[in-house]
Parts: sequence; C-alpha cells; structure tokens
Amino acid sequence: MLSKGGSTSKPQEGVSDNAINRIVEGTVIEGEIRCESNIRIDGIFTGNIGTKGRLVIGPSGKIEGNIICQNAEIDGFVKGKIQVAQLLSLKSTAKVEGDIFTDKLAIEPGAAFTGMCSMGQKPKEAPKSTAPAGTPGAETNQGAKS
Repeated sequence: MLSKGGSTSKPQEGVSDNAINRIVEGTVIEGEIRCESNIRIDGIFTGNIGTKGRLVIGPSGKIEGNIICQNAEIDGFVKGKIQVAQLLSLKSTAKVEGDIFTDKLAIEPGAAFTGMCSMGQKPKEAPKSTAPAGTPGAETNQGAKS
C-alpha cells in the first residue's frame, strides 16, 4: 500500500543504457521487433527491427528485413534496408545485401556489401517506377521513340 506522501523512488522515465535484449544462437523468430533499448541478435530473425538504441548482429546472426536504429554493429548477415541515425559499423565477417542510409559508416577489410549507400541524409522514398512495365502500380510515363 502506498503512503499518503507517495513513493520516494523516481518513476522510470527512460530505458537504462545497460538494458539489452538478446536473441541467442539457435533461436529463429519471424515478426516485428520494436524496442527502446539495445538489442543483440545471434540467431535468425525474419522481419523488421526498430530500436532507439544500438543493434548488434553477432557473427552467427542473420536478419532478413528492414532495420531502423540509432547505432549498429554488424558481424553477421543482413538482407534488407538499413537506416542508422548515427554510426553503422560493418565488421570483417559482415555480409550485407541492401541499401544503407546512415550518418557515418565504418567498414573493416573483408566485409561484403551489395547495394546503395547514402550518408549524411535521410532516406528518400523508393521510386514508383521500380516495377516492370505492365505490372499494376508501375508508372507508364515512357518517352516516345523515333
């Protein structure tokens, strides 16, 4: 029961810098992750990840999906769009397939990256003309040929 004066402890205003969510090796998850704190993935995750903290993908970690985070360190495999507000670090064992949008990028020798990289600006929306002609939703603005 609370006393008339209330509790002397402070209410939790934010998440501790030491809070870490972990997906260990041997774990397979499909879905969406949204969290306020740091997260480390050593297992396999299929889906989108959004965190206001740091994302670490260990050497055995594999992600297929889009990532949005403050900072990221990748040792494993990622296939999807990566948006990092501050620093993205690709370690020597990293394999990335997809577009990167970040403020700062560090790549160690041995890391593999296939895709486009945009530094220092926010990502632009994907162009609507990426679908083949005749596909629903594809733009049909084709120039006349002589």
